[in-house]
Amino acid sequence: MIEDGEKAIEFIQATETEAAPCPDLAIVDLNLPKKTGREVLARMRSSESCARTPVIILSSSDAERDRADGARLGVSRYLRKPSKLDDFLSLGAIFQAVLSEFGV
Repeated sequence: MIEDGEKAIEFIQATETEAAPCPDLAIVDLNLPKKTGREVLARMRSSESCARTPVIILSSSDAERDRADGARLGVSRYLRKPSKLDDFLSLGAIFQAVLSEFGV
């Protein structure tokens, strides 16, 4: 797990310079400390090694602008953070479905 947007961008850069593998799936919050989720997503999409990685935005925001930004940045899914434990626990099935869609 990467704690903030700045470290996420450093990780993405490492996949290009150190031949480190990009993850099979990225789950990104828009409201990250140091660098925003939008900045992380933009950097991912400009990266040769991570451009095709499926991305799920998991955010407390349900704003149309945030959803539109996610679509523009090529996210696979935009999910609002659930407030109930059962709904939160069901996220694993969604993550697995996205991985299956991308043949991972």
